[in-house]
Amino acid sequence: MYYCRIMETELKLVSTADGSNTIWNEQIGEHYHSKHGALQESRHVFLASGLHYFLEWNSANTVNILEVGFGTGLNFLLTADYCSSRKISLNYTGIEAFPLSDELIISTGYEAFVADDTWQAFKNRYAAALASRTDIGENSWLEIAHTELLKFGTQQSYDVLYFDAFAAIHQPEMWTENALAHCCQFLKKGGVFVTYAITGNLKRIMKALGFEIEKAPGAPGKREMLRAVKL
Repeated sequence: MYYCRIMETELKLVSTADGSNTIWNEQIGEHYHSKHGALQESRHVFLASGLHYFLEWNSANTVNILEVGFGTGLNFLLTADYCSSRKISLNYTGIEAFPLSDELIISTGYEAFVADDTWQAFKNRYAAALASRTDIGENSWLEIAHTELLKFGTQQSYDVLYFDAFAAIHQPEMWTENALAHCCQFLKKGGVFVTYAITGNLKRIMKALGFEIEKAPGAPGKREMLRAVKL
């Protein structure tokens, strides 16, 4: 099944410094994850600095997560595996304008980093999640919104927002105040926004949107990243 308007001949599976794979997008000129380590970046930026941080301050048995830039699904897989092991119910929505094919998703090799049940459920139901909210293993639900960010709408509100768009130098429209305001409106008060990047402009925008911002240690290859809490 083929979903992506980007020619997959322009997408190449490459190894990163920690041995995990990512995808190089020739058209955009960017990797889907850090070349310094796809797995390390995902675990550090989104799982540890986002989900773990939220759960430290909130005793929740259900968590709702919105991801901007679903890509290969690595952030979802690690999150679903973590929540499953701790009996936390997960509602996960990924926004992805150009979903990858089943074949490319399967070729990533990410089954090495999560429980077999998590991987098999994701692999078998990825296509279904592109059509509607779908159960992915025990107590986890996934919906991949096949749309551009500014066209995304939902009645759901979220506890954590993973902002994993391509870098601003390659995709500046994703980092504008308009784009950030649109996705942040779906975050609950007290909700956590995390991204791998940090710039003066990004900090100014997030402050203007009513967030308390924090410079957090970055993943390998980056000194700092941004975490922000909605006031």
